[in-house]
Amino acid sequence: MAIQNNVQKVRARIEETSARAAQKKQVKLIGVTKSVSTDIARQLLEEGVEALGENRPEGLLEKQKEIGRDACEWHFIGSLQTRKVRQVINAIDYLHSLDRIGLAEEIEKRANEPVKCFVQVNVSGEESKHGIHPEDIHSFLHEVGQYPKVQVVGLMTMAPLTDDEQTIREVFRSLRQLRDEVQERHYAHAPCTELSMGMSGDFETAIEEGATFVRIGTVLVEA
Repeated sequence: MAIQNNVQKVRARIEETSARAAQKKQVKLIGVTKSVSTDIARQLLEEGVEALGENRPEGLLEKQKEIGRDACEWHFIGSLQTRKVRQVINAIDYLHSLDRIGLAEEIEKRANEPVKCFVQVNVSGEESKHGIHPEDIHSFLHEVGQYPKVQVVGLMTMAPLTDDEQTIREVFRSLRQLRDEVQERHYAHAPCTELSMGMSGDFETAIEEGATFVRIGTVLVEA
């Protein structure tokens, strides 16, 4: 019952925020299940969550083995080591953490089909975070163009660890502005129509600033 209530509340918050922000695209809810059991992941799917997110290859493959590859969309949301690409790249629908050319090269080598990727951008500039620096995004995308199996559908970022909503908002807004700049270049391999940003504590702010994918764990799975 807790999961059912959580999903209903989160969906209501997403819908209310989208309406308030006049968000034209439907926001995709990714249920982040990295810290919960397969049973909890199943419950999320039973309540209509259509996408699950994992940040470790082992966790993703374990849940997928029990739930099934075709049971939902599978999103890899953590930093992906180059040596582990072969484990997961054909088991996912989206990668949210493309952050270096070496990773693009390995995807090209290991993927059976083109992979939908978000380029991770370190908007906040924190040393603890992975991601391309904003000023390097165009050169990075230009270089990624040589790998046909890497389809850049959007940009992703993580907000800084702060309670200052304005600081968080500025990070999300900066990513949206950067996405708009990318769209103006009309890269064939990088349409960049999507923005992956916002987690349990800040997804409403993210939606107000243009998020189309939100990665939510805690408020979905808490008892």
